[in-house]
Amino acid sequence: MEESLSNKTSLLQRWLKFSAVGCTGIAVQLITLNLLLRLTGLHYLLATALAVELSVLHNFAWHSRWTWADRQSVSRGAMLLRFNLTNGALSIFGNLFFMWLLVGGAGMEARVANVLTIAICALANFILSDLLVFT
Repeated sequence: MEESLSNKTSLLQRWLKFSAVGCTGIAVQLITLNLLLRLTGLHYLLATALAVELSVLHNFAWHSRWTWADRQSVSRGAMLLRFNLTNGALSIFGNLFFMWLLVGGAGMEARVANVLTIAICALANFILSDLLVFT
């Protein structure tokens, strides 16, 4: 019973770290998206994909050094590959799909739609990271 409570606390602490890193990753993504839209004139979907990938790389660096620092069973390169194939793919495809749906279909402003898409993907990314990436 005590070990189970300890595991739940550990999971909660990990979720809080994940969320803190995610918040800074959101800032990276939103700032990048805003800069790309204002300065380059890129289409919002391409700008979204680039902003998401930069955020994914940022988040990986912090998750591997802080959120899951206790789980370093494989090389950082292997973890980065798994992180990009899970969190990165879900983030990019999820963001592109929901941006297409919310901006292209519903006419929502791109920055507002981006915040919603990030929120939609967060829980799935935590589960993928905990179970598949940082094992």
